[in-house]
Amino acid sequence: MAQNILIAIDESDNSMRAVNYVAKIVQPEDTITLFSVLPSPTGACELNDPSLITIFDKNKATFCAIEDRKEESIKEFMKKAKKILVDANAGADNIIINITKEKISIVKDILKESHKNKYDNIVMGRRGLSGIKEFFLGSVSQKVVQFAKDTAVTIVE
Repeated sequence: MAQNILIAIDESDNSMRAVNYVAKIVQPEDTITLFSVLPSPTGACELNDPSLITIFDKNKATFCAIEDRKEESIKEFMKKAKKILVDANAGADNIIINITKEKISIVKDILKESHKNKYDNIVMGRRGLSGIKEFFLGSVSQKVVQFAKDTAVTIVE
């Protein structure tokens, strides 16, 4: 029976381990979505609010350039991931690449995508944050496990 699998990735080594895990279990009829939410810690490129501080407003072009570079980098990462999956017997036409900018939060955007497209399994690496950031913010994978409904979640170490 064909599976509909969402691999949530962020360019980390753990994300690539998640891709390699799926490569071991993939069947040619499975549909795989490589999904990445581009974090926007400041939302700089989306804001035109006059209340932005002067220094921030003056550097808006720099923030936008960083976001553009991040998107190009994740596209390259996804090409590598797709090649690994195709080499492992996944159907090239069954692999979807979906890169989106953070709308709500990374966790909620992953869960919204999962719910919208009714994935059988969300696969992701265990952590992408440093230990200190994870302590204060919690890990994305931990929150996805906590709040995912009606789908399996596989966390790859």
